[in-house]
Amino acid sequence: MESRSHESAVHSHGHGHSHGPGGHSHVHLPLEGMSGILGAAVVATFVLVAVELTAGYAGHSIALISDALHNLTDVPTLVISWLGMRWAKRPPTAEKTYGYHRAGILAAFVNATLLAVLSLFLIYESIARLRHPVEVQTGIMLWVSLLALVINSGITLSVHSGRHDLNIRGVWIHNLGDALSNVAIVVGALSIRWTGALWIDPIIGIGIGVMVLWSGIGILRESSHILLEGLPREMRLDAVAKAVLRVEGVQEVHDIHIWTLGTDLTALSCHICIPDMHMEDSERILKQVRDVLAHDFKITHTTIQFERAGLPSEAGLYMPEPARRSET
Repeated sequence: MESRSHESAVHSHGHGHSHGPGGHSHVHLPLEGMSGILGAAVVATFVLVAVELTAGYAGHSIALISDALHNLTDVPTLVISWLGMRWAKRPPTAEKTYGYHRAGILAAFVNATLLAVLSLFLIYESIARLRHPVEVQTGIMLWVSLLALVINSGITLSVHSGRHDLNIRGVWIHNLGDALSNVAIVVGALSIRWTGALWIDPIIGIGIGVMVLWSGIGILRESSHILLEGLPREMRLDAVAKAVLRVEGVQEVHDIHIWTLGTDLTALSCHICIPDMHMEDSERILKQVRDVLAHDFKITHTTIQFERAGLPSEAGLYMPEPARRSET
């Protein structure tokens, strides 16, 4: 008797090791060694924060103090990112069947929340100083900001290669913003020295706060989108459905769900309607569908359920609407 696939569930859990061009195992290579870099960055940032707080207090510079608080948030940012990277490498367990790929995304979400809250505090303090200007020691402000520029630029360059990872991108953006704020403080210190305009210092503080808020909101939006199982930004659901329908034998695809498990690891589940056929033929269709998804969309973790074409659909709504092969 021939074995046929009337309504069989076929699950394929690829992890990028055998999907040809669509695999993702090579994507993680730039992150190798990033854990050690983050550890060294924590130590350097602690030293910088201590120097800036001391100098800001001694030199009466709200810009330096703001930058010190800004850099202080780098410490939990770096620590959480470091923990996120280590957790993401853990294998799946009986309870965490997907593993810990979301750990880095969760770390990015926490980091972004800290950034947003801190930025509001910096803006408030800077506005208060703008109303009541204080004389600034420009010499201390200048040399400390130059030291901070060297440290923050070094951290930014060291994590630059891993910025495709959302977690590392948060660290990269944060330290890039630090470096830019250091440049602004250097310019501000020179301007105050030449013109005596004390309002420049709190204006720089406000600028740093706005920059931190902007970067934090961007990361918060992206990380929350992933945590809410949103469709990857660069992907279109109808394009995926049309690609699957181009596989010979596929007559309909519905209940398509696509989400991000972690950086560069995208998952998909769907139902595909096929006609009666030998089991070996359905396996061939399954392989072709997986190859298309991996090659065209880099979707390497799939759960595909085959159903018999022509059978009446079960009660209830399909979401999204089924995509069917055109007869013309």
